[in-house]
Amino acid sequence: MSRAQKLLFFLIAWLICLMPFLFWWNTWFGRKLSDRQLTEYLHDAKKPRHIQQALVQVGERITRQDAAVKQWYPQLVQLAADPVEEVRNTDAWVMGQDTSGTGFHETLLKMLADPSQMVRGNAALSLVRFGDATGRPQILALLQPAQITSPESGRIVDADRPGTAIHLRGLIAKLGYGHEQVAEIRSPIPGRIRSVAGTGANVAAGAEVAVVDPETGQVWEALRALYLVGQPDDLSAIRPYERDLPDIPDHLRQQAVETEQAIRKRSGS
Repeated sequence: MSRAQKLLFFLIAWLICLMPFLFWWNTWFGRKLSDRQLTEYLHDAKKPRHIQQALVQVGERITRQDAAVKQWYPQLVQLAADPVEEVRNTDAWVMGQDTSGTGFHETLLKMLADPSQMVRGNAALSLVRFGDATGRPQILALLQPAQITSPESGRIVDADRPGTAIHLRGLIAKLGYGHEQVAEIRSPIPGRIRSVAGTGANVAAGAEVAVVDPETGQVWEALRALYLVGQPDDLSAIRPYERDLPDIPDHLRQQAVETEQAIRKRSGS
C-alpha cells in the first residue's frame, strides 16, 4: 500500500468515526447553548429539535433561578401555537417551571384544547403548579390506555408486536387500502403496545387496531398531580395502578396508594 493510499485509508476511517460524533453533538440536548444560540434555536422553525433543545435549556435555567431567562418568555408563549407537536409538548412543560411568567397561565389554559393528547396533558400538569385544577380531566386521560382506530377500511400489511415499547408518534402498523395505498398508524402517546391487529387482518374504518398503555413516567406525573387536585370521582382511574402486578413498578403502586389516601383525606371520606 502506497503512502497516499494509507493516508486515504486513515482519512476515511477518521471520517467514519467523526460523523456519528458530529450527529450526536448536534442533536444532544445537554450541549450547553450560549444566549445567542438559545435565541437562534428558539426561532429555528426549520429544525424543531433545535427549538426543543433550547426549550429544555430554558427550563433548566428557570429551575436554577437564572433571571436572564425571562428575555425568552415572550417566545415561549408564541411557541404554544407551533405546528410541531413535540415543540408544543416541551413548551407546555417549560412554562410550568415558573408560575410568575407573564402570560404563561393564560397560555396553558388555551393549550388544554390542543389537538394532541400529550400537549393537553402536559399543559394540565403545568397548571397544577399554578394551583389551577382546570385540567383535571386531561390529567385523568393520561392514566388511560390509547385506543387507536383505523382511518380507513383495509388490510393490515405490517404490525409491531404486543409488549413493544413505543415512542410518541411511533409506528404501530401499516394499513393497505384503496388502490395500493398505505396508511401509517402511529401511537398518540408513548408507552407499550397492549394489543394490535395482526398482519393480514381485515379492519373496517373506525375499528380498533391497537391499544397502547401509557408509559410509567406519564402515569407517575399524573398520579402526583392528582395527589394535589384529585377528587373522589377519580379513584376508579387510580386504583388499577394499586394492583400488585409485574407491569406496575413498586414506586408507581406506592404513588397510587398515596394519591388515593390524599384524596380521601381531602374529601373527608
